[in-house]
Amino acid sequence: MADKIKIAVAVALLVGGIAAFYYWAESLMIIRVASVIAGAVAGAVVLWTTAPGKEFFAFAQESVDESKRVVWPTRKETLQTTLVVFAFVVVMAIFLWLVDAGLLWAVRSMMGQSDS
Repeated sequence: MADKIKIAVAVALLVGGIAAFYYWAESLMIIRVASVIAGAVAGAVVLWTTAPGKEFFAFAQESVDESKRVVWPTRKETLQTTLVVFAFVVVMAIFLWLVDAGLLWAVRSMMGQSDS
């Protein structure tokens, strides 16, 4: 039950920061943006003290660690793959244009219309 209350408080802090952004419409933009950031940070701090919050932050940390282990393609591999994709798109576009032109010719022939 305590976790649910903390989650509600975290959401209320975030909503409060957003509400302050609109409440202080006449203030400087930096103050308005700071209110949203402050609400989000305060909400994150409160959320961090809950069991679901701790699980989420652990999951996020594991995700960051996993992304560091990813083997990213080299520049050469990226360019080669991009060129293959572009070439395939051009070939498919020509193929579909030819099929469309052929079907148009077939339909016009069946309807007795000439190409003149």
